Amino acid sequence: MHAVRVLIAPDSFGSSLTAAEAAQTIAGAWRTTAPHDDVTVCPLSDGGPGFVATLQSALGGELLPVTVESPVGTPVPAVILLVGTTAYVESAQAVGLPLVPDGLRDPTRTSSRGVGELLAAALDAGARRVVVGLGGSATNDAGAGALVGLARALGLQSPADVLGAGGGTLGQVTADDLLGLRELRDRLHDVELVVATDVDVPLLGLHGASAGFAAQKGATPEQAQDLERALGHFAHAATAALGDAVRPDLLAGARPAATASRLTAAPGAGAAGGLGFGLALLGARLVPGSVFVADAVGLVDLIADHDVVVTGEGRFDWQSLHGKVVSEVASRALPAAVPTVVLAGEVLVGRRELSAAGITAAYAVGENPEQVAAALAAPAQTLAARAARVARTWSR
Repeated sequence: MHAVRVLIAPDSFGSSLTAAEAAQTIAGAWRTTAPHDDVTVCPLSDGGPGFVATLQSALGGELLPVTVESPVGTPVPAVILLVGTTAYVESAQAVGLPLVPDGLRDPTRTSSRGVGELLAAALDAGARRVVVGLGGSATNDAGAGALVGLARALGLQSPADVLGAGGGTLGQVTADDLLGLRELRDRLHDVELVVATDVDVPLLGLHGASAGFAAQKGATPEQAQDLERALGHFAHAATAALGDAVRPDLLAGARPAATASRLTAAPGAGAAGGLGFGLALLGARLVPGSVFVADAVGLVDLIADHDVVVTGEGRFDWQSLHGKVVSEVASRALPAAVPTVVLAGEVLVGRRELSAAGITAAYAVGENPEQVAAALAAPAQTLAARAARVARTWSR
């Protein structure tokens, strides 16, 4: 009997632990508990926080520091990872929820302008291909602010200020407000724009940007409904303003309403408060972030060399099954008959859903409100304790 070969491949645990910190914490506890096991660490990302750091570990490259605007208009530091002529940027560095103090969390007002500034900085650095990781945002403006920030940074005619004032104002957008949008799209004609989304949800609807995610950014139920209507109005107005420029070949000659419906329903259009949709207006190709990162790090080959893979995230819930790291790891481990074990701060997914996703077992750090509070207060220590117990279960 050989030692168990264990692959530790988690996402970040919210704002408590980065993916690298979580991976090292789990690995350390596992090695202490089962020192004979062969443990490999491979932090992952779904496009949200940690996207750039994960890719730099796999691809190398040069980090370029920049300063951009936060969701509430304050300057914040960010970095661009430049690998040849490809730039990788992380939207969470410009619009991440931790950048907004609790008292200012209002997705009707927060803006994604900083993401547009990040894109402009990548182009100024000579990038001909830009990959944008989406996830963990404090905004819900369908990327309208990013369009304003990008146009201004490039010195182009900017769409009206109403687009950069937060999702709550988008219900007032007129055709005149969108002048300059076509010029902005044309400016990016020779740039390959790829958007790695953390979830595969649409812009609108029950699981869209507003209904599914606005509450965790500070919105009341009434505000979430208002945002849904505002984003729907903006989507129709923006696709109408772009006209034929935004129509895919399949929809050539289609009415603007059909084009808007196609783009708003695209998987990932609702990611990061609808940033997926806003960048799709510029011709971006939307891809699942967890798939993109898994391919970049060679996850399939890594899994094939191990007996069990341990993944995880802060909260394992319905969102986890819509393009997150946990579900991607399981989908790649299943064909190789390698068990997938999930460690999470909370587990809110039932056994039937676990089985359907190809997950062998899931373990929560916190199984009741008191334990969850303890996990938030001491994330590394409580995760290590849970990982040690899991190691005793899975090690020989």
